[in-house]
Amino acid sequence: MTRIEKFCDVVKSRKSIRAYLEKDVDRKLVEDILQLASRAPSGANIQAWQVVVVHNGALKKLGRKLFDMSVSGIKEECEYQFYPRSWREPYLARRRKVGWDLYRALGIARSERSKIERQQAKNFMFFGAPVGLIFTMDRDMELGSWLDLGGFIQTIALVARSFGLDSCIQAAFSEYHNTISQELDIPPERQVICGLALGYRDENAPENNFPTERVPLEEFVRFVE
Repeated sequence: MTRIEKFCDVVKSRKSIRAYLEKDVDRKLVEDILQLASRAPSGANIQAWQVVVVHNGALKKLGRKLFDMSVSGIKEECEYQFYPRSWREPYLARRRKVGWDLYRALGIARSERSKIERQQAKNFMFFGAPVGLIFTMDRDMELGSWLDLGGFIQTIALVARSFGLDSCIQAAFSEYHNTISQELDIPPERQVICGLALGYRDENAPENNFPTERVPLEEFVRFVE
């Protein structure tokens, strides 16, 4: 297999993994992934991203607290709007399909609201991954730095995959930014943006084995010559 083929395989095999093996990830490996990912492009090279790596007891403590808050219905006001305030097509249909495909794989019916909520709450325990990343950024950064952060996070996901690890990028953590900031000593001038679960995928977990469709090229690309 050529280097190009290997890289394409890494890209094609990356997906959101929601169940992990009870297998630890060495700290040096996490450091190597983040060091390589730091080569992601950044406007004016300001590299505005900040990462808190949560591991071992700290991860379990934070995850349990957020999970309990979620299943108890305790909410915090989100600092920013991730999704559209008003859904419309074609985005609504895409959102619904991937959601119901996940629950169908897990054997959860649409009427089983408590099971759906419990599955959603697993976000906050990093889906059982041994390592969690929390991404923050200084509050005075503008939209360009948010774009840079997205590229940085995607690069982490791809580098991790090249090392045989998997991940799930999780916007849900922004819903509990106050608690996360308090638990992880994040200063008030920094904003909690999102999180990422990192570990080795459980190949047998049904939530890891349903396909996620991608829109055909002709639906989102236009050539002008």
